[in-house]
Amino acid sequence: MTGAMVIGANGGIGAALVAALAASGRYGRVIAAARREPATLPTGVTYAPIDVADPASIAAAAARIDTPLTRVIVATGILHDEAGGPERSLRDLDADRLAHLFAVNTIGPAMVLQQFAPLLSRDAPAAIACISARVGSISDNRLGGWYGYRASKAALNQIVRTAAVELARSRPQAVCVALHPGTVDTGLSKPFQRGVPAEKLFTPAYSAERLLAVLDGLTPVQSGRIFAWDGTEIAP
Repeated sequence: MTGAMVIGANGGIGAALVAALAASGRYGRVIAAARREPATLPTGVTYAPIDVADPASIAAAAARIDTPLTRVIVATGILHDEAGGPERSLRDLDADRLAHLFAVNTIGPAMVLQQFAPLLSRDAPAAIACISARVGSISDNRLGGWYGYRASKAALNQIVRTAAVELARSRPQAVCVALHPGTVDTGLSKPFQRGVPAEKLFTPAYSAERLLAVLDGLTPVQSGRIFAWDGTEIAP
């Protein structure tokens, strides 16, 4: 029996990923992890408390896993909150705000990789993925702005790449990648949806479906890379 886990299961994409994994019937156990237990969970899905800003909670959750995992997806992230939105220019930079963005977008997922990559199945194909963003691509940055979000996602992409190199030594059938979900109709993108064509504004369910399809199609030689919802590779 193998398992699947989503960290960030209370978010729009995270909750949709949990629902899709549970509906697939491919996993003996599906675990939804978040700071707070979701109000509703699909039948058979269990809850695990994890706060990505608290490394101890990540380690504690990993210690309770007794099933080899073949899917682990980190679906956490922050672009804006009550403290403010993305920076438009250098004069908007704030050290505390930058530290917070890196704590959630980079350090938290890195700690998940540290604790959960060793729980991936050794004798079956497996994948561990982090939700990133196209704007984390350094080579694709033509508009500027969004310093903290861009930089924290770029750093996440490097963490994923480096973890993939290490993971290949112990689990040659495993894939470790970053995923861009597209522009999804969630609270994260809500203030920035103006001008997005209707056909490019995805529901969480559609984005989750596409991301899982991308993961299913990847092979170990593609580990460490960044892929969009449509399967195209994004340059670092």
